[in-house]
Amino acid sequence: MTNHKKIFMPGDIPAKPGVYIYRDLFGKVIYVGKATNLRKRMSHYFQPSRDKLSDPKLRSLIKSIADWEYQQVKNEEEALLLESRLIKEYAPRYNILMRDDKRFQMIKINLQEPFPRLKLARVRKDDQCRYFGPFPKGGALKPTMEFLSAWFGLCSCFPRIPDETHHKHCLKRIVKDCCEPCVGKVTREEYMERVEQMMRILDGSVKELVEELTQKMQDKAAGQKFELAAKLRDIITNIETILGVKKRSFRFAKISSPAGQDAVDDLQQALGMASAPQVIEGFDISNISGQLAVASMVHFENGRPMPKKYRRFKIRDVHQSDDFAMMQEVIRRHYGRKLKEGQSFPDLIMVDGGKGQLSSAIETWVNLKCPPRPLIGLAKKREEIFLPGESEPLVLERHRPALRLLQALRDEAHRFAIGYHRQLRSRRITESLLDDIPGIGPERRKKLLTEFGSVRALRKASPQEIVERIPGIGLKMAETIINSLIKKVRPQSNFQ
Repeated sequence: MTNHKKIFMPGDIPAKPGVYIYRDLFGKVIYVGKATNLRKRMSHYFQPSRDKLSDPKLRSLIKSIADWEYQQVKNEEEALLLESRLIKEYAPRYNILMRDDKRFQMIKINLQEPFPRLKLARVRKDDQCRYFGPFPKGGALKPTMEFLSAWFGLCSCFPRIPDETHHKHCLKRIVKDCCEPCVGKVTREEYMERVEQMMRILDGSVKELVEELTQKMQDKAAGQKFELAAKLRDIITNIETILGVKKRSFRFAKISSPAGQDAVDDLQQALGMASAPQVIEGFDISNISGQLAVASMVHFENGRPMPKKYRRFKIRDVHQSDDFAMMQEVIRRHYGRKLKEGQSFPDLIMVDGGKGQLSSAIETWVNLKCPPRPLIGLAKKREEIFLPGESEPLVLERHRPALRLLQALRDEAHRFAIGYHRQLRSRRITESLLDDIPGIGPERRKKLLTEFGSVRALRKASPQEIVERIPGIGLKMAETIINSLIKKVRPQSNFQ
């Protein structure tokens, strides 16, 4: 039981989207809410006038608040989904549970049908169907579902068992978006193989698909088919938004102040450490075939994320797809700087991966002559924890606070790395538009981007402004630049 109420300090709360949770004197969750601005929203509860002018329910809630915490997320959609999950998990007394007609959409597939197809659903029924979701970003869900059906050539027609009559009127066969099982072009076994591949995508295994689409996008851009490249870019964004990192960004994160220290203590026991790991740092690598490789470091204290201490790295020394070498570079740069500046080291270091990543990190740690610290690896497939000198990994029960803490650390590092990688990739695609303009070489490209900051800002400039700000570029060249940039963002009806 908490003996006193916590003092609310607005300056301690970020003005960012997120979810907040209130507890009573006994530590019980009594309310969960979401906000696009956590500081502004949470401050409303602690205004002096609220205790007198609010309705009875709100006054009762305010008087019951003894402690609070928050989880910052990337956007309002993530806040909605996290709020819903926490309300259902804790069933707080002051919350009104979400109504059925406000439920997020799911993707449903009936594997008992002769030729299963994707459908949308809001309620998960006990009907032996497979459900994926829920997905809060409904606007991108339907086009993503339609793309996956076309990509794997699945049926999208209404008849449960289509025949030759339906085949005559099917437009999907004309544009090659259907494998045409209705006329025997594929067997049911071959059709179900396609379904299995697609379900792995829906389960979150999007890496290979994103890599393939990214290559196609780059090929279209290289062939100056920029509208088609833009369409592929939007498809990639939708897939990553709905099925990729956002689905995992807070999946294992626990908004639980009392449990934070419990998780740290449990981790100490699980790893057999002499003292509790109050400060933990985690690393993750993100790249596509070695291109635009980046890494992230996230910092947790007392079981809580400390975003101000996060760091991100652009890989400089490794020029091929070698996650081990990339991990070595990041460990060397981060802790080499700490050694040089005399900074303190964390109580525990975790790398995302198995034996290979862990061995690479340990080798670099020893070569740096850093002070002794435990290093571990967490592999995604079975959530195996790899320890130095141990041939077999440690596997904890799924519900253990120690594993939840490591998963939260790993997922946060992954989210932070993917966000940086996506940012660099978007910038590379945008800036590459200048490379296709005749007369614009590396030097002029660098001057234009340095002066205007981005292609978007350059597109808004007038030819005369370019002439005045960039020496060596005449009015005719400036007009060519503006006309080319404007032409390359015009929409196109379809792509092949």
